[in-house]
Amino acid sequence: MGADVINGMLKEDALKGKTIIITGGGTGLGKAMGIYFLQLGANLVITSRKLDVLQRTATEMETKTGGRVLAVGCDVRNYDQVEAMLKQSVAVFGRVDVLVNNAAGNFISPTERLSANAFSAIIDIVLKGSVNCSLALGKYWISEKLPGNILNIVTTYAFTGSAYVVPSACAKGGVLAMTRSLAVEWGRHGIRTNAVAPGPFPTKGAWERLLPGEMAQKFDFKNRVPLKRVGEHQELANLTAFLVSDFSGYINGEVITIDGGEWLQGAGQFNALEMVPAEMWDNIEQATRSAST
Repeated sequence: MGADVINGMLKEDALKGKTIIITGGGTGLGKAMGIYFLQLGANLVITSRKLDVLQRTATEMETKTGGRVLAVGCDVRNYDQVEAMLKQSVAVFGRVDVLVNNAAGNFISPTERLSANAFSAIIDIVLKGSVNCSLALGKYWISEKLPGNILNIVTTYAFTGSAYVVPSACAKGGVLAMTRSLAVEWGRHGIRTNAVAPGPFPTKGAWERLLPGEMAQKFDFKNRVPLKRVGEHQELANLTAFLVSDFSGYINGEVITIDGGEWLQGAGQFNALEMVPAEMWDNIEQATRSAST
């Protein structure tokens, strides 16, 4: 199934007037979600550490959709930068209605090869970054007596665990726990908190860094999915658009899996990497470093 046969799910004005922040919104799945949100009438704020990438993406998005996009350089690990990003968003659009915690980092490696700093690098972006953004938006909504909506992009191994991506599994598991906790605590303020757990939705840059060289061909995710294909970006955009819209107003504290049945077939997305011989990990590590520079 190709992206050209998958259509948008919601009516054109489904997100009209809403302002949505997407962290990590300049590339990959964040960009795909953002384009669809704009097509549905939303105003969009995209953030990452790479302002030049964001600005190019913002121009592309506005040209494609006719919508309004604000690009803000922001390191989600730094709470002061998150608050500054929120302040700028409110100044431009008047208010913010939705936060999509999408910024992430990951690499594959036997855990015993990792340093403490490697663990911290992933946990700081994924867990601390999501906490910082959720805390800033939650304080804003509660103070202003506004309804709010947080959508966290996690992964199926947030609840199954997975070998060879342990820092990511720990961080995403923490985000999932935060999702369920805040749904209860902040529900009385009219703030909904949900999560989406995608299976394999390959994006060129991210997957080349995770599985460099011939690894991507050898470790073919389609073979792990009962539907025998990977996900199309529009499919994820359709689900997330529904969850950030008012149509899902009674859904709170849920994690919705969209993976073609993969985790049911075999929990732990990267568990099969046990087949990789020890000497090949050196080659993978070198190729990964080269791909990320």
